Amino acid sequence: MENMIEVRNLKKCYKIPVRSKGMAATIKNLFHRKYDIKKAVDDISFSIKRGEVVGFIGPNGAGKSTTIKMLSGILYPDGGKVKSNGLVPFKQRKQYVKDIGVVFGQKSQLNWDLPLIESFELMRYIYKIPKEKYEANLEKFIKLLDMEEFINRPVRQLSLGQKMRGDIVAALLHSPKIVFFDEPTIGLDVVAKEKIREFVKYMNEKEETTIIFTTHDMQDIEKVCDRLIIIDSGKKVYDGSISEIKNIYANCKSIEVLYEDGRKEIKTFNVNETPMNVVMENLFAKSGIKDISIIEPEIDGIIRDIYEGRIKLPALEGCV
Repeated sequence: MENMIEVRNLKKCYKIPVRSKGMAATIKNLFHRKYDIKKAVDDISFSIKRGEVVGFIGPNGAGKSTTIKMLSGILYPDGGKVKSNGLVPFKQRKQYVKDIGVVFGQKSQLNWDLPLIESFELMRYIYKIPKEKYEANLEKFIKLLDMEEFINRPVRQLSLGQKMRGDIVAALLHSPKIVFFDEPTIGLDVVAKEKIREFVKYMNEKEETTIIFTTHDMQDIEKVCDRLIIIDSGKKVYDGSISEIKNIYANCKSIEVLYEDGRKEIKTFNVNETPMNVVMENLFAKSGIKDISIIEPEIDGIIRDIYEGRIKLPALEGCV
């Protein structure tokens, strides 16, 4: 299967002004301003095949949104190469944006004062969508996302979840080949999140849409994505399947010990280094233990341990 997106040694830096205290320093800064260089994206490389759904995650400030903006042509890179759908996004932006959709969870593209349906009509005009295709897509999306009730309501009167569903439809009306979702479920309730996840899976399975999904909600990743790319401090630290992380992490076990005086203690160990029966024998040899329970790892906990350095990447071996 062909690559839809190719990224090689991508870099992006920001200049941050250094401000000194005092009047003399302020005047000096007017003529000789100093800057710190912040590496937002630092030599990242990856490729994504047509029809893949890839989770792109990392802690706050890791460089996720900056990377997405370069992939969508909003920002230009300071180094490296980007090719998406056969085009260079920042050089061939006008041609490129015809076949992509972008959804930013914290920034709506809908017109605040217009009814939702009229915002969609505006998108039809902008993208020059043929009437037959527009009506077919709109009917399908409204049904899939349960939008009949509020389709004629002004955007300003919609709930957060309703606006987000509207934004997703607006980004997909022209049947893009690639869609970038940047935290589309932020602040949404459980029902709204599930509808969006189901819709994303549908678009991928039925339309073979290539999807990049950034989020802090690991349930989004686990339920929607086939592959996971983790970046931290602008660098790629993991690229593989979620099951691979879980399988490797399965060697790391945690046991919660409850003592008779009410104290709780969590012990983490690697079964390859210390067998479970040895750990249990050592625990049972202690006095004052009321209960022992094994904590099953969840994806949220695994990713948190990666962010906080308790799991070493890329090897992902050993517990700290």
